[in-house]
Amino acid sequence: MNLHTFMHFCGAMAIVALFVFIALYFVKAGYGIFRTQSWGLAINNKLAWVLMEAPVFFTMLYLWINSERRFSPVILIFFLLFQLHYFQRSFIFPFLLKGKSKMPIAIMLMGVIFNILNGYMQGQWIFYLAPDDLYTLHWLVKPQFWIGICLFILGMSINIYSDHIIRHLRKPGDTKHYLPNKGLYRYVTSANYLGELIEWGGWAILTWSIPGLIFFWWTFANLVPRANAIWHRYRDEFGVQMGSRKRIFPFIY
Repeated sequence: MNLHTFMHFCGAMAIVALFVFIALYFVKAGYGIFRTQSWGLAINNKLAWVLMEAPVFFTMLYLWINSERRFSPVILIFFLLFQLHYFQRSFIFPFLLKGKSKMPIAIMLMGVIFNILNGYMQGQWIFYLAPDDLYTLHWLVKPQFWIGICLFILGMSINIYSDHIIRHLRKPGDTKHYLPNKGLYRYVTSANYLGELIEWGGWAILTWSIPGLIFFWWTFANLVPRANAIWHRYRDEFGVQMGSRKRIFPFIY
């Protein structure tokens, strides 16, 4: 794919994300606490997460292996950070999940499609289409490199810790719902999503690229409406216990 065609592809991805953002304020994605029978056949949650997230890990790996830039220091850092996230998401996170929840196959397949397209978008830019003189050693002294990498690590840490809090709300055998109150859950009802937004915002700054920005926009378009749905669910269930906590951005929304 040449650069001109690639930019049209990026534009299409950005437009689709806009429709997703709008649609998710009207239709709750049917996984987790919002899963209903109307979403059709479902499979084991752990298996679904692996099948949904692993394709982007292998897509990025394939593009990296076949790139002449693969051992360029900056490119290698980008690759390792991206793969670190998706290794954790594909091969660690699913097996930490508790309970016997299921995910609709339709949701899983939509996730697979997005992940493959996004992996292609990120990898094609970084490994093949970015100007040869862009991600050279001088990138290591750019402010966007250090700001981006710090935000990426911060966001990933928040995301992992927030998921840990959620997993340990219940004792074995307990089926009640609880309002999380540790970490950033004191300020928002979707601290795990906040972490992921910070992480991919860091990626957009780190790579300083249109594909990176579109990935952040997709993350925003997917998670902000879902955070809104979760906030309303918690408000209906826990009422005054919610206090003044917001949906996903502390003190704002």
